[in-house]
Amino acid sequence: MQVSITCRHGSIQPELRDYISQKAEKLVRYLDAVSEIDVTLEFEGPRVDVELVVEIEGYHTIVAHVEGEDSRVTFDKALHKMEHQVHRYKEKNRDRRHATSVSDATRSAEEKHPPGT
Repeated sequence: MQVSITCRHGSIQPELRDYISQKAEKLVRYLDAVSEIDVTLEFEGPRVDVELVVEIEGYHTIVAHVEGEDSRVTFDKALHKMEHQVHRYKEKNRDRRHATSVSDATRSAEEKHPPGT
C-alpha cells in the first residue's frame, strides 16, 4: 500500500509529512483491500484544502475533501470523514448471506424440539 502526499502552491514540514503518512496508513486496519492513498494539500492564501483519495482494489475510489485554516487540523477532519466513508463502504459490501438458509434452520430446530412437547 502506497501513501502519496502532494502539495500545491506551498509546502509542508517533514514532521507534518510523516504525521500524514502514519495516520493515512491506519485506514488499512478498516479495510484490507486499500491499494493506494493519495493526500493532496492545496494552499490558497491562509486557507488549505485537503483532499484524501482512497483506491480500493483498483476499481473503487472514495474521496474526502475538507477546507480549513490549519494543515494538521484540516487533515485530521478529512481523515475522520474518510474513516466514516470507508466504514460505510465496508458495511455496504459485507456478505450478509448465512451458511444455512432460514428454512433449514427452522427445520433443524423443529427436529430438536418437536411441536407439542
